[in-house]
Amino acid sequence: MTGNAARIQAVQNITNRQPTATTFPEPLSSLWASDVFTLAKMKESLPKEVFKSVKKTIETGAELDVSVADVVAAAMKDWALSKGALYYAHVFYPLTNATAEKHDGFISVQSDGSVISEFGGKVLVQGEPDGSSFPNGGIRSTFEARGYTAWDVTSPAFIMNTDNGSTLCIPTVFVSWTGEALDKKTPLLRSISAMNKAATRVLSLLGNKDIAPVNSSCGAEQEYFLVDANFVNSRPDLLLSGRTLLGASPAKGQQFDDHYFGAIPERIQIYMQDVEEQLYRLGIPAKTRHNEVAPGQFEIAPFHEAANVATDHQQLIMTILKNTAKKHGLVCLLHEKPFKGINGSGKHVNWSVGNATQGNLLDPGHTPHSNTQFLLFCGAVIRGVHKYGPLLRAVIASASNDHRLGANEAPPAIMSVYLGSQLDNVFEQISQGKITGSLNAGIMDLGISTLPTFNKDAGDRNRTSPFAFTGNRFEFRAVGSGQSVAGPLVSMNTMLADSLNWVADSIEAELTKGTDLDSAILATLKEIIDTHGAVVFGGNGYSAEWHKMAVEERGLANLKTAADALPVLKEKYIEELFDKLGVLSPVELASRFEIYAEQYILAIEVEAKLVVSMVKTGIYPAAVKYLAELSSTLSSLKSNGIDLDAGRLTVISAGLNTLTATIEKLSAAIAQHDFETVEDHMQFCAKTIRPLMDEARVYADSLETEISDELWPFPTYQEMLFIK
Repeated sequence: MTGNAARIQAVQNITNRQPTATTFPEPLSSLWASDVFTLAKMKESLPKEVFKSVKKTIETGAELDVSVADVVAAAMKDWALSKGALYYAHVFYPLTNATAEKHDGFISVQSDGSVISEFGGKVLVQGEPDGSSFPNGGIRSTFEARGYTAWDVTSPAFIMNTDNGSTLCIPTVFVSWTGEALDKKTPLLRSISAMNKAATRVLSLLGNKDIAPVNSSCGAEQEYFLVDANFVNSRPDLLLSGRTLLGASPAKGQQFDDHYFGAIPERIQIYMQDVEEQLYRLGIPAKTRHNEVAPGQFEIAPFHEAANVATDHQQLIMTILKNTAKKHGLVCLLHEKPFKGINGSGKHVNWSVGNATQGNLLDPGHTPHSNTQFLLFCGAVIRGVHKYGPLLRAVIASASNDHRLGANEAPPAIMSVYLGSQLDNVFEQISQGKITGSLNAGIMDLGISTLPTFNKDAGDRNRTSPFAFTGNRFEFRAVGSGQSVAGPLVSMNTMLADSLNWVADSIEAELTKGTDLDSAILATLKEIIDTHGAVVFGGNGYSAEWHKMAVEERGLANLKTAADALPVLKEKYIEELFDKLGVLSPVELASRFEIYAEQYILAIEVEAKLVVSMVKTGIYPAAVKYLAELSSTLSSLKSNGIDLDAGRLTVISAGLNTLTATIEKLSAAIAQHDFETVEDHMQFCAKTIRPLMDEARVYADSLETEISDELWPFPTYQEMLFIK
């Protein structure tokens, strides 16, 4: 079935679709973490000393005692079998933003031909998937296939249930035979360790004696689109690239602001409840759900968790959102810009640092001017963003995220820090050399006796800031909806570790000179704000004035595309940052540039080929057929004495000729591969292929508004966004 017949059938299928049967969920107390091998379940099933050893590793980062692995494996296997699992899988996160897993059966064949269920400590601790087909950026030769997974005891094992069975999933790292990280988890764990060491130095200088391990936390708000599968299956661009490469804007989009926080459609709410039930079983604290700004767009947000666990849970959230959508006849789109002309999707990463003894180290309290601990950690963040802003831009760089950054829906590509009026004032006092107090947030009185008064927050939110302080954490708003949060977390942890080490060095140097501690801290904070305060900005990040000021007066980088941003990973100061803190070796960092650059090029080439194909095999035939029908009709009418203006024929034929010529240019550009460097190839994609795609889209979308709807071959924006 092709052309409009497929569209009509799709609409009929959706209109006549029977509602998904709903069931009342179990109580949260029985759902929560029921499919997770939690500490509580370990305590029930492990000998006391084994449990204490594993718990110590999880809670304090102590080295894992591999001698307990057999006991843990046996208990884990028995628990998994009791849940109906027949297979186990080492789950890891290669450099693709996706999740990888290799399933193995518990089955072991005996000499007499019988079988038993077997799962020992050796296979729990270490696996050996074929590493030859994963991106490695030149770390290894193609013929070198060996790779290792290693059990990450700090992230709990869990059961993944499907209609066809259950699998025990064990979070792991993934490294090459020579030990280089081929995944996103290994550098994340290293960055947490580096940040912990640096934070402990600073806390010790402040006089703290009992210092628990410091970890970063993450709460990532996930935006996504839902489109009926009947439509997606008729859109090659959505199927293969995740976004609509062609499509005229409907008469109504989001201009009425009537979708945001509106009543959730029944079909979508049933889907959301299904997703949440699965998340709760996996111990993922999904808290918030709502309609987002664009029609067909929604959001789910979890509570904060330790960064490593939050990263694993984020991958699970994306997997469950997509897999559950299929059960409900929907497709979940995690692309940053599935539809032109309406808001795209991001993943706001709320990030903080803290521990069990000192608490949240980015909590200012009611009197931030006197909270030395907070000021030092906040100052360290300011220094980090100023020094390594280009790195933050690079780690969220992708072909898809380029469509969001800088539009009136996402922060600009210029990395700046928003603090709010209260903290702006405190750091201004620090710059002047003396702290006197904090601005009062004030009371909100609505003037209606039946409504309560309440305390206002110390500062408003700034949605145009890519890195905003929001009360007791920083919100990195520029992360793309389809991206792993591991890369941003690695960079934030690492830049903070570097800045905290600098803070400790600065204070120690002052103390060596005989300066008292309070004066040493003030001098350190003053140097931070005087040297790095240019990155602090509380105004409109979309304004042309800010873009000019940021670059020309403050010296901030404006890396507009991924082609501009990714080469930052090759900069010497970035290499030295990761190497000296033991997060990524120069070889590992170089491999990431190669991989991400290749992914950028391939993504744009796939999109360009789709544009060519959709025009040649879909739009061109429809336009020619309509021209023939219209011409015949006009000729017939003229022969009967009705002479209509044939200007529409001219408009359509001219538009089709221009579109065809552009497609020929685009095809020639796709075929070009004689580039001296990867950077040249990326710039060619950004400055030649992408503009040609945009040009072709203008002509194609114009034809959509001229050609008879009966002949248009692809589901339209109006259908995809509003028919649920």
